[in-house]
This record gives sequence, structure tokens and C-alpha cells, in this order.
Amino acid sequence: MKKLLIMCGAGHATSTIAVSKVTKWLNDEKLAGKVKIYQSKIADELSKIDSYDVVVSTTIVPDSIKDKVINGLPLLTGVGLNEFFAELKKRLAI
Repeated sequence: MKKLLIMCGAGHATSTIAVSKVTKWLNDEKLAGKVKIYQSKIADELSKIDSYDVVVSTTIVPDSIKDKVINGLPLLTGVGLNEFFAELKKRLAI
């Protein structure tokens, strides 16, 4: 099972919206049983980022982890949503 972290600044509002949309997408793609979603705030996860297969963030991340993180802003704005889900599927590799 793949481990997907969705994080935001405080671990509440925007990550909750993102989790909801990703969960719906996983269900629609018949991938829900293959991915476990974790939700948190960025400050709690910086030192554990390598514990996850894929990381989505709705907030700015440090340069040191940018290559490991998918920008989750499309989940909030709707702009670039298809590209976001294509990248997520590619990184999940399932």
C-alpha cells in the first residue's frame, strides 16, 4: 500500500479539502484500496518526508524538499487539476 501525505500550513482547512478531492479521485480511479492517506501540517512532517511514497502540499515548502512534493494548489483552485492528477498517478506508480 502506498503512503500519501497531504499537508498544509496548519493541517486543518486546506489539507482537509485536498484530502476530500484526492479521496474522491482515488475512488473514481478504483485505487482507494491501494493508497493510505495521511494528513498533517508541514512543520510536523519536514523531518519525516521520506517516510511517504508521495507528498502533496497546499502550502509553500522549503527548497530542500521541493523535488519530493507535488503542488496541491490545483485541488483548491481547480486550475491545472487534470495535470495534478496525472502527476499524482505517475508518482504513485499504481
